[in-house]
Amino acid sequence: MGRLRTGRRTGRHWSHRAAVSALGGAAVLASLLSPARHDPVVAAASEPASAAVNYAVGVDESASLAPADMKAEKAAASRIAIGDVSASSHVTVFGFAAAETGDQRAVDPVCPRTELDAAGRESIGACVGKLRSRKKNEGTGTDFPSAIRQGVHDLSTGTDPSVPRVLFLLTDGRMDVTDSEKYGGEAHRAAEGERQLTAALKEAAAQQVQIWPLGFGSAPDKAQLDRMAAGGYQKGCVELPSARPGAGKVSGAKDVGPMLEKIFAAAHCLRYSRGPSDRPPTTLEIGVSPLATVGSIVVDKGDPEVTATYFDPSGHKVPTSGTYRKSGFELAGAGATVEALKITDPVPGVWKVKVEAPEGHRSLPVGVSVLWHGELRGAITMDPPSPQAGQKTTVSMRLQTREGYEIKDPRDYEGLRVRSELTGDGFEPLELNLTDDGTGADPEKGDGSFTGTVRVPEEADGALKVTGTLTASGLTADVRSEAGTVPPGEPDVVAALTLPGADVHPGAAVGGTLAVHNTSDAPHTLRLSVADIGRGMLTVTPAEIVLKPGESGTRKVSVEVAPADVFGARLGDDGLQLGGTLTVVDATDAHRALVRSPLSVRVTPEPGIWDAYWWAFMAGAVIVVLAVVVALAWRRLRIRRRDPYGLVLQLVSDEGDILGDGHPARHGNKQQWYEFAVVEPHRSPRIERRDHGPYAVQRSPEGGAVLRKRGGERTRLPVQGRVQLMEGLSLALGTPAESAPADGSVPPPPNGSPSTYDETYL
Repeated sequence: MGRLRTGRRTGRHWSHRAAVSALGGAAVLASLLSPARHDPVVAAASEPASAAVNYAVGVDESASLAPADMKAEKAAASRIAIGDVSASSHVTVFGFAAAETGDQRAVDPVCPRTELDAAGRESIGACVGKLRSRKKNEGTGTDFPSAIRQGVHDLSTGTDPSVPRVLFLLTDGRMDVTDSEKYGGEAHRAAEGERQLTAALKEAAAQQVQIWPLGFGSAPDKAQLDRMAAGGYQKGCVELPSARPGAGKVSGAKDVGPMLEKIFAAAHCLRYSRGPSDRPPTTLEIGVSPLATVGSIVVDKGDPEVTATYFDPSGHKVPTSGTYRKSGFELAGAGATVEALKITDPVPGVWKVKVEAPEGHRSLPVGVSVLWHGELRGAITMDPPSPQAGQKTTVSMRLQTREGYEIKDPRDYEGLRVRSELTGDGFEPLELNLTDDGTGADPEKGDGSFTGTVRVPEEADGALKVTGTLTASGLTADVRSEAGTVPPGEPDVVAALTLPGADVHPGAAVGGTLAVHNTSDAPHTLRLSVADIGRGMLTVTPAEIVLKPGESGTRKVSVEVAPADVFGARLGDDGLQLGGTLTVVDATDAHRALVRSPLSVRVTPEPGIWDAYWWAFMAGAVIVVLAVVVALAWRRLRIRRRDPYGLVLQLVSDEGDILGDGHPARHGNKQQWYEFAVVEPHRSPRIERRDHGPYAVQRSPEGGAVLRKRGGERTRLPVQGRVQLMEGLSLALGTPAESAPADGSVPPPPNGSPSTYDETYL
């Protein structure tokens, strides 16, 4: 009830298929092109809040690293730093190995604490570039205790403990301090290393430092990595298993960047999507969720000579700084091997990154990924909104973006936890189980609407409230509630809303009916409104209805969609799914809710000329095709009817005698003229075929033939008649033997003379 649906997308798809099929069958295809519309540049909205994090990156510099391994570690460190979506985050970067003599050190600081604003993101690549693989005489072991102590120091000194502290450790090996003098005698170094590792992990937990290790290659010990992850602070950025510190391991250095990005997203409560990779020149695609409020498209170029150009889902090239179409842009790392375009209020959909490179710089694949943070909101309803004690009520929590658009793709809210409870006067809180699995009260699986039922306790008396809480990593948590009332008896006014399905375009209105029944002897004022959606996107008319005492019947209502400019660039060819709640309350009865009906409205753009009149174009094209086919058929018929093949041409003397044998005509030229000449007209006259001869004949559709003489004169040649060719000779058509005169002569034409053929026929 109250659910608007549209078949527009299906209808448009069918119309295109029908058009192509019809025109293809007719062998005519018309293409209508219109230029793209570019909206003016407008100021971006204020940047949505995104939680900051303080993190440190420890990079293994041991001598076992190949040059490609170190390059991958540098790219990975840069990748997460410039891809961070929060301008308030801070990062430090250091390298580590082991100090094997008194004049060596285990840790090499390369990036001091850097705030990741525009300037910080731009500068981080230069300091990360100072990381290096150590030579064998510089200490080649792997000192995890020293690396952890360095990270804890950097993260806990002079920082706000309320901001999450995260340490990432990248390594290609396992702990090895057997050559480090500071760990005591050679026989006891391994045990001392284990003791100090335990102490360092304990200190990390005490200082609220999470540890996320990442090993690559075959040497790292996964159990040791897991131990370090479990030994640090365990409380993540959100109370979900995905945010709890964990260790990662990949087979080779090429996978370090994507894996570090993935665990960085988990630690930072960001969403992460990895796109394709390919060698330049190419165009890579990456999707941006409609939930995203801020995100970074990260391009791992591999070679600083590679350049990237960014295009939004509408195909518009976007700037690398400033604002465009309500979005803000900021590029970092343009001249480095990794760059990231940070976007505030990104347009959802598939973005394209066009990557190019000069000759000699196209051997390395380019990868693309996106890190983003978003806001997920819910709209909660009870049906009925004011149930009686002992009655069941259905509770629905529908997922939405912050603007009020519905969320339909389950990947956008993967890992979501939904909690709900019913509270009220006279009973203890009841926990509700809301699901989106298509069972029980839930109408459809995976549609972004979580539904469950609850029976209001018999002891309920007075106020009711249902509350829903949405929690997901990378998405700002949302809490929604709806208040209701347990009426003491039968209510004075009841109402039910019906809204039919419809195809909806911007500015359109959808009509429905509100059935009402006022059992009291006093007037009641009902107030109608649309909630849980951006202002002005959907409005209901009338906003107020006054019921007379005892009135029972129906009232017309309509829901109007906002004009297209309200939706801006988000209203693409696929349209938008709006979600709202139509509410009807009885203002006379303490604003008791009578109806809270979810609205699901798909809005598609006004159709262009093709979409609106495709049937007319099809009909016109078919008519043209049929006309062409008829014309061609008529032409072929005329050609066949004029074909001279089979005519027998005879020369006749002035006395009517047939001279020689008849000459059978063959097929004519393109115009179906059979051209000939008369040879030896005064001695032994006969007809010979001759191209461009002085005479030509073709069959006449009226019977007989038409004779054309040099100069263009045309004369009708009847079946039983003759036409003079020259002095003493005429031309006649042969006749069947049984119908020829006994003396072999040819009868004169009707009326005694040949007739001039009407050239309008030809």
